[in-house]
Amino acid sequence: MLGVDLLETRELRYFVTVAEELHFSRAAERLGIAQPPLSRAIQQLERRLGVTLLDRDRRGVALTDAGQVLLEEARAVLDGAAAAARRTRRAASSTGRLTLATKAGANHELLQRLLDAHGAEVEVLLCGMGEQALMLRDGRADVALMQRPFDALAGFDTEDLLTERQVAIVPAAHPLAARSSLTMAEVAAVPDLPVARWPGQDGVYEPGPGPEIHDLSQLAQLIALGHTSAVLCASSRTWLWSAHAAIPLVDAPRVTTVLAWPPHSRSRLLADLVRTAGQLDRPEAG
Repeated sequence: MLGVDLLETRELRYFVTVAEELHFSRAAERLGIAQPPLSRAIQQLERRLGVTLLDRDRRGVALTDAGQVLLEEARAVLDGAAAAARRTRRAASSTGRLTLATKAGANHELLQRLLDAHGAEVEVLLCGMGEQALMLRDGRADVALMQRPFDALAGFDTEDLLTERQVAIVPAAHPLAARSSLTMAEVAAVPDLPVARWPGQDGVYEPGPGPEIHDLSQLAQLIALGHTSAVLCASSRTWLWSAHAAIPLVDAPRVTTVLAWPPHSRSRLLADLVRTAGQLDRPEAG
């Protein structure tokens, strides 16, 4: 019999599903099991832990404070188990290559310099905004290019690669394009060119008049059409169209691109890549 401090991944998966659905029937359907054994499993988990995880009444199911804590911890445990399985299978494969996650369209020149200097084959996994942390945690990626202060770096080891200024990307035909520099307030104050909005680390967009942006291709076209502006790293100039203009921002915070990886990694291939990253020149982009 399991001790009170020993939890099975099966029962954690059951609990997470119920906590996400807040409905036993829907949770059972999602898990592909009958509802009675699911209810019994949750009750046994509560008895063994000595806490109430879910409040049940006629109105439905709600998480208790203890249940909220277990939900967060259980998700981390299940992600860790999945990551361990993926990394183990990858380590045993014949390819012996690292998987590096990076935002599509970002840091192209820096990434190319890193890969050229490293020499060994690295699989590049292109992803959306803010997805690198999840890919590192669930094992889909071994290492990632991320940006401070925008990306969630807590819990990862990092190696700084490049610190750069930010620029405003505006339509080339707009009056702002003739300016030699701008402030953040000046960019935000143009009513006909609302600043594009990216999802936060939780995937939620901040309120505002600018369009919600999902990727750089969408952003590039909306700027060219004169519908929006954007604040991006100076290195974004590499993908600009002739219909775009990049204006330096004098008061925007600097952005540092880092190589990030899980601290428990013992991969020799990863150690070699980090060593290569540490030997790259560290210019500050203007």
